[in-house]
Amino acid sequence: MSDVSRNIAVLGTGTMGAPIARNLMRAGYRVRVWNRTTAKAAELAAEGAHLASSPAAASAGADVVITMLSDGAAVEEVMTGPAGALSTLSSDAVWIQMSTVGVESCTRLVDLAGRNGVVFVDAPVSGSTAPAAAGELVVLAAGARPVRSRVEPIFEVLGRRTLWLERAGDGSRLKLALNNWLAVLVEGMAETLTLSDALGIDPEWFLDAVTGGPMASDYAMSKGAAMLGADFTPGFPLRLAVKDAELVSYAAHQLGVELALTKALLPRWHDAVAGGHGDDDVSSAVTAPATTTSAARRAMTAGA
Repeated sequence: MSDVSRNIAVLGTGTMGAPIARNLMRAGYRVRVWNRTTAKAAELAAEGAHLASSPAAASAGADVVITMLSDGAAVEEVMTGPAGALSTLSSDAVWIQMSTVGVESCTRLVDLAGRNGVVFVDAPVSGSTAPAAAGELVVLAAGARPVRSRVEPIFEVLGRRTLWLERAGDGSRLKLALNNWLAVLVEGMAETLTLSDALGIDPEWFLDAVTGGPMASDYAMSKGAAMLGADFTPGFPLRLAVKDAELVSYAAHQLGVELALTKALLPRWHDAVAGGHGDDDVSSAVTAPATTTSAARRAMTAGA
């Protein structure tokens, strides 16, 4: 382990930040943690992390700061101001930004880091809580070549693969493409199970028919099983999936690209969130009120 990256501050210890911090501690890093809801960070303190009272306290003396927060506004708030991490972060430190923030927010954060003389690495990840806990994320990294050797040992702890990209912000751009694919897979599965039920066949027959074939993806199949079992234990909360789909839709609009599928699913997913499923897994999109078949009614009843 390199001495220049031994002390790491993790800002945001929710569903993704917590397993990231745990894996870093297991690998021998000295980890400081901060979270807006202190109780979530306190669990990590009991496991050996240093619990900081503010982002500034967490980043003081840190060689690397990792932000894993809900959106760009949250990242900017945590990094700026008297209690923000940038107020105490040294000029030779590295800021690894792993949140999904979209293209415009990433551009602002790159500029913010530059104005404060901090090296910035745009590194959102592909994978939810289970891959995070297992250290099997895919890191979508974009940063200057000289900094790569400093952060690669960290990425090796957190992920099974690091994909290095060219321009600052390319990690965030690729993350939008991946999350758009996730969204249409989930919605496609929800609608297909609904159609199967409406046709009068057991939706499980559909899953059985595609299992092991070219139309099956492990992710879609796992979400289909979750939908049929109404098991909405959060791996990727629906409210965050909605946020990401909105970022995708906004970026597409700015570029003059029509994403008909994403545009169509967003109102339904908003309905599912309004129905109380915001903190449930993205598979709870099947409960959208517009889905009125018995399969959806069973899922809504079981998930209530």
